[in-house]
Amino acid sequence: MADEEREWKGVTGGSTFGQKAMKILFSIVNVRAGYFILIFVIPFYMLFARKGYLVIYRYFRKQHRYSAVKSFCKTYQNHYLFGQMILDRFAVYAGQKNFKVDNPDNDIFLNRVNDLCGCIVAGAHIGNPELCGYLLSQDTKRINSLIFGGEAKEIQKNRSKVFNNNNVRLIPVSEDLSHIFLINEALTNGEMVNVPCDRTFGSNKTVECDFLNGKVDFPAGAFAMAMHFNVPVIALFVLKVSTSLYRIYVAPVPVPREGDKREKINEMTRSFAKILEGIVKKYPEQWFNFYNFWKNENVSLS
Repeated sequence: MADEEREWKGVTGGSTFGQKAMKILFSIVNVRAGYFILIFVIPFYMLFARKGYLVIYRYFRKQHRYSAVKSFCKTYQNHYLFGQMILDRFAVYAGQKNFKVDNPDNDIFLNRVNDLCGCIVAGAHIGNPELCGYLLSQDTKRINSLIFGGEAKEIQKNRSKVFNNNNVRLIPVSEDLSHIFLINEALTNGEMVNVPCDRTFGSNKTVECDFLNGKVDFPAGAFAMAMHFNVPVIALFVLKVSTSLYRIYVAPVPVPREGDKREKINEMTRSFAKILEGIVKKYPEQWFNFYNFWKNENVSLS
């Protein structure tokens, strides 16, 4: 399988003009109007963006072992939910306040916020993790969020404006690796660092994990940092459960008591993959890695 087939550019689609227009639109109308339009837009998107469509279809067929018809329906639902969540972000940019958050694991998160030491928050591209930074506000401990550095300036501007008011600092991944120094600084100062742990961002430090009826190389960098700085790791996921309600799941990633440093890092990576697998099984339609995620995905479907 070619390397380029296993990569994803990680940017929000649309021109700068279109993104600004969407923000203006949602300052006037409710985001649900956009949901209605999506119903008719998604089929065309699936038709002309074949690569992403086929990857998600294969994900339902192979990883969840759904029938062909169910996989097609789930693929449409996946694209529709992804579109909704993008619109939700622009609705927040425009000042809409109609979203609510349910956080049954809030005590786990608050324990880490109130702790004096730093903490790594391990996330993934499932649900809408960006909404967590918009809707939850606390001034006890700064959260540093590692993001893809190639996003459009309009998106970065909107993100920063909202995040700055919620004690969140964005750290774009850069080719000169300057983001590594900012992460080190944050953890040394006892702050939180949010890292997507399902993409390598060019790193070759991975651990092969069993994940949803297949093999995946998960990045181990976040867990190596946790061991180096002796800080805890929590997994955090934000899932859309209704039109205006998001649910936040938080779980500690345990540190093995036995083994050397490398073995502990590997086991923590596998533990995160297991936690993520449980969330994906519960919300399979909200998996948004639109590229060949599993190894040997070119195997034909039975």
